[in-house]
Amino acid sequence: MASPLPSQGHTPGAVAAAREALGWLHTARFLTTAAQLDQLPELALPEIAFVGRSNAGKSTAINTLAQQTQLAFASRKPGRTQHINLFALGRQGRTDAVLADLPGYGYAAVPLADKQRWQRVMASYLVSRPNLAGVVLLCDPRHGLTELDEALLEVIRPRVEQGLKFLLLLTKADKLTRAEQARALSIARLQAGGGEAMLFSALKRQGVEAVALWLRRLVQAHGPDADGAGGVPGSGQLPDLG
Repeated sequence: MASPLPSQGHTPGAVAAAREALGWLHTARFLTTAAQLDQLPELALPEIAFVGRSNAGKSTAINTLAQQTQLAFASRKPGRTQHINLFALGRQGRTDAVLADLPGYGYAAVPLADKQRWQRVMASYLVSRPNLAGVVLLCDPRHGLTELDEALLEVIRPRVEQGLKFLLLLTKADKLTRAEQARALSIARLQAGGGEAMLFSALKRQGVEAVALWLRRLVQAHGPDADGAGGVPGSGQLPDLG
């Protein structure tokens, strides 16, 4: 079932833009994984981080957007995936952006020491990653934002005020009625403070094109090379990751 097109309507331009954005996301491929911030490669490319609670559907959302089934790893034990995974994006051997899949947080079965360590790592990443261009916070609207979600919002708020793009993505929207979706979206727009909010359902493919366009336009706004016309052939903008 095709998802509804963005608010521009079913115009030829909107259809073409959504198709191009999805084709671009389909180029996503694994770049590297890091257990510590100092293990991340230094990049000049715009990087977009996906963050959220362990049960917010983050891996499913990434895989749905990339139209791949196993790009992002969904652990059978939530909270056990404790690495930052980077995925390169770009057509024809060029790389023009990177997606960062951050560890899920808030799962009760994870030892407290591990929770605290990863909260520090994520906070440091969100505050100090130089090429961070956007953050997508995934939230199950049936439960709303938790204290950890709100703490994360406070961490990134100064960067959002300085121009960092932010999207509050309400996953599993198919679990809500239309009235509940409208109410949840209205609340999320207030909570996003300086950012945007969207509904998303991997099952119904709701919001897929809208999010793809948001990601694509974010990268395109970072310069002429980001639209695919420039870029660097091969992995020229990426370090040798061995």
